[in-house]
Amino acid sequence: MTIWHKIRGILALIGILINTFLLCLPLYAFALLRLVLRFEKAQILLSRILVVIAETWIANNNAIIALTSQIKWRISGMDAPSKDQWYLVTCNHQSWADILVLQRISNRQIPFLKFFLKQELIKVPLLGLAWWALDFPFMKRYSKAELEKNPSLKGKDLETTRKACEKFAYFPTSVMNFFEGTRFDTEKQVKQGSPYRHLLKPKAGGAAFTLNAMSGHLRNLLDVTIIYPPGTPRSLLAFLGGAMDEVEIVVQQRVIPAWASEGNYEDDAAFRARFQQWIGELWAEKDALLESKTPHA
Repeated sequence: MTIWHKIRGILALIGILINTFLLCLPLYAFALLRLVLRFEKAQILLSRILVVIAETWIANNNAIIALTSQIKWRISGMDAPSKDQWYLVTCNHQSWADILVLQRISNRQIPFLKFFLKQELIKVPLLGLAWWALDFPFMKRYSKAELEKNPSLKGKDLETTRKACEKFAYFPTSVMNFFEGTRFDTEKQVKQGSPYRHLLKPKAGGAAFTLNAMSGHLRNLLDVTIIYPPGTPRSLLAFLGGAMDEVEIVVQQRVIPAWASEGNYEDDAAFRARFQQWIGELWAEKDALLESKTPHA
């Protein structure tokens, strides 16, 4: 990556920061109205207005990225998405740029993309309050040690998350979950003993938690595979600054089996094994796709 790529990447970051600041102002104003006007019709209308503001923010970011990166996009599988369906979206995770790629292909194509976030992220300047205003579900997961010390906490994380997801019933929503849980690198792959060449082991429990928390609303899966150019850095600055000449995205639209949102992943061993097998099959297929796109000497 050249110094020119880095400069362009930094300029893109500055543009995105300015865009964030400008659009957070109306976002906060309408979020304040939501706190005041508590009746259902106002809540639904204001939620839609907040989503329009967020989609405008993403569209502006996409324009900034197009200007600084000039990436050639190769996208397949997004021919007939619907804004009238609820979606679970998953993707292989390689870079901080992945979220920007997902926003690039999904904005105004499917319902607004929301993420399950750790409770601590509400403290992030500007964005923390914006995520709260947009009803991003904040999760507080308890460790095994905490549950052993205080058994009454068992199930509280799911109950809290399900309550946060109740607002998703107002209108269709897309929920993003990186099944790997963290970005891929070879050191993590070796440490995990991952059976996949290009992926970390999927955390099936997180996917089960998401589906259960959404109480059956999520019936469609958008299985996204991002393929960055081989031999190029995969950092955020490389993506924003144009060090990548093209990015390929393959989307497979799948139906989520009804049973996948109905079981108890923690306590039902048979359901857990069935769920892990389902996720494992998806991941094996994704790994084979990535392998087919990898040049070999």
